[in-house]
Amino acid sequence: MFTGIIEDLGKIIKIDKTQVVINTKLDIKISDSISVNGVCLTVKNVKQDGEKFVFSADISNETYNRTNFKFLKQDDFVNLERAILANGRFSGHFVLGHVDTTIKILSIENENFVFELPKEYDRYIVEKGSVAIDGISLTVAKKYKDKFSVAIIPYTKENTNLKYRKAKEVVNLEVDILAKYVESFTRKKDENITLEFLKQHGFLK
Repeated sequence: MFTGIIEDLGKIIKIDKTQVVINTKLDIKISDSISVNGVCLTVKNVKQDGEKFVFSADISNETYNRTNFKFLKQDDFVNLERAILANGRFSGHFVLGHVDTTIKILSIENENFVFELPKEYDRYIVEKGSVAIDGISLTVAKKYKDKFSVAIIPYTKENTNLKYRKAKEVVNLEVDILAKYVESFTRKKDENITLEFLKQHGFLK
């Protein structure tokens, strides 16, 4: 699990449909879980290159097709975060590294980013709620009919790949898992409300 607080901007050395190779300052080991643009990957190989590390990770067909990995190329920068330790401080919000979908950046005005909002994910987005964009924990500033905005603080913009982003580019979206749990709970609760239940509790005669 991750927190959405980016630790490093990694640089892609090589990427294809099955594997990605990245240069980073993070001290990582084989079998470590690492978030790459919000996608949970497992470190397959790693070697030290001076003060930095070069690691590779396999990419599944599902991951390649569901995420913005298919748009990445050599020398692109990606957001990296190592999995949180059990005794570590928790910042941001719960980020699983399971991308729900990709969305387009509609506009960028200084620190204000506006993203498209697919209809099927509308119910998970609320003002002041959390979202993960390319693995970054962000707070929804405004929600509209088919889009939403986030206000990026200067530190976050400078230390993530948001500083390289342009309108019309595609980013990974992971909605808040807590919103999904709430939906699941309320749906099951509603399914248990039958005519017999309503009669027993005086709502129907």
